Amino acid sequence: MRPPIWQLVRDAAQSLGGEFTYGEIKQHIWSTYPGVSATTLTCSIILCSVNHPSRIHYPENKKPRLCTAQYDFLFNTGRGKATWYDPERHGQWEIAEIAAQLAVREVQEGTAESPLPIETTEGQGGLFALESHLRDYLAKNLPAFDAGNTTLQLYISEDGRDGVEFQTDVGPIDILAKASNGDLFVFELKLGRGADAALGQILRYMGWVEKHLCIGNNVVGIVVAAEISQKLKYAATQVPQVRLMEYELSVSLKPASLANTV
Repeated sequence: MRPPIWQLVRDAAQSLGGEFTYGEIKQHIWSTYPGVSATTLTCSIILCSVNHPSRIHYPENKKPRLCTAQYDFLFNTGRGKATWYDPERHGQWEIAEIAAQLAVREVQEGTAESPLPIETTEGQGGLFALESHLRDYLAKNLPAFDAGNTTLQLYISEDGRDGVEFQTDVGPIDILAKASNGDLFVFELKLGRGADAALGQILRYMGWVEKHLCIGNNVVGIVVAAEISQKLKYAATQVPQVRLMEYELSVSLKPASLANTV
């Protein structure tokens, strides 16, 4: 009987030693178990990487905890690379609950109330500070999204993965949602301007979803950006199953005084 996938990843990482690529882990596993899905292996690598921000979308990591469990043995070192996790070298990491949301961060004294530093872009008033902020906001407010005569909820796979940064063989989908009528919605998010290249990207994801996840239902693509370029608007006229949406932020203020305190 084949061991659990995370154990295969752990054994491969120990055998390879040093820094290795995701591809090297997969090739090592395929030499013994050639039938294991590439997507499943990528998911397991992310699941077991203590500093990967997307690991919180897997069932094993949906509660706050120190990264000292059986799934905490890799450290992400760059694009598609990892190494064996060593707390003395890499620091102690945790999954923390901050403002009712889970986040991955290094444990540091005196920073219990703050996640990892956030960088903002100067001159981008009215935009989300990071694409992940836009992604998380939409993921939490899918039922309020105008999807026509249906309502949306986050897609949950058979193995318990949620639809945020949903890993596929052609890249991670920003948000994958399921409608009450069974249709699947693929969201591609752009923090600022949505260029026409986004159309090819979302069609790639939609094609994968249609082949692997959608049986007898439609796949709808949603490109969300602060501004949709003219080129993308023209391109989208030829692809009716893709919709374009622009977002804008607003803030409301109300007086605060001791007189309003109960």
